[in-house]
Amino acid sequence: MGSFSNHDPLRNRKLLLHKKEIIKIKSNTEKKGMTIVPLSLYLKGSWIKLTIGVGKGKKLHDKRHDEKTKKYKKRNQLCTKKINYYAELLQLRI
Repeated sequence: MGSFSNHDPLRNRKLLLHKKEIIKIKSNTEKKGMTIVPLSLYLKGSWIKLTIGVGKGKKLHDKRHDEKTKKYKKRNQLCTKKINYYAELLQLRI
């Protein structure tokens, strides 16, 4: 038991699930490539509630595809920013 002044912030917390749910999540995470992912976190009074899910990680080709799309988006934003900047300069000089 602890109060506000002497609580242990790093102690293990209880997972409030039914035994079947815990076994199901554990068996899913023991499979290759599966992991527990936090989906949402919110406060309700003095409780912190977390919604979790079991997900599969990305493959290498998926990661490469995402990197490529990020690169193109960033490049596109930079180009449009430059175009807008130069268009503004031209309007000021006229």
